[in-house]
Amino acid sequence: MAIMILSVIGSDRPGLTQALARAVLSAGGNWLESHLSRLGGLYVGSVLVEVEAGDVDRLHAAVAEVDAQGLEVRIAPTVETADTTGDTVRLSLVGQDRPGIVHQVTGTLSGLDANIEAFETHLSVEPHSGAPLFHMDAVLRLPAHLKADAVQTALEAISAEIMVDISLTPAG
Repeated sequence: MAIMILSVIGSDRPGLTQALARAVLSAGGNWLESHLSRLGGLYVGSVLVEVEAGDVDRLHAAVAEVDAQGLEVRIAPTVETADTTGDTVRLSLVGQDRPGIVHQVTGTLSGLDANIEAFETHLSVEPHSGAPLFHMDAVLRLPAHLKADAVQTALEAISAEIMVDISLTPAG
C-alpha cells in the first residue's frame, strides 16, 4: 500500500470535497485523514489517502481532473515518521493580537527542539473592549531529554513580552 498526501488550494465553492472524494475513490483509494477549511476566502487543506502501490498513477490521473475544475492539488508520498519517544503536550495560548506572536513562540519551541505536530490559530473578539484576541493551540512532541516544565519555563519567559497567557497540559 502507498500512503499519499494531497495538498489542495482553490477558490471555495460547493462540491470541492466531494470532487476530491470521487477522485480518491475512482483510483481505488481510501480517505484516511483530512484537514480542510475555508481560509482567506480559499478552500485549503490536506488529505491523507491510501492506495495500492500500483494505483498511484490512477490517483494522479483522477486528481488531474479535479485540477481542471480549478482546484490545485499536489500529491506527495508520506515519509518515515520522526522519533516519537518523548512526551506529547498541548500548548494553549491567548492574548491580544499583534504581529510576532507566532514567530516568537515557534522560535522558542524550535530552540528547544520541540516538534509541532498540530498547530491551529484563530482570532476572536474580546467581549468587553472589542479588541482582537489571538488564540493558538498546538500539540508538541518533546525530545526524550526535554520535560514539559522546561518548555513551560521557556514560554513563560516570553509570555510577558508578547502579552499572552500560556498553558501546557499533557496530551492524551
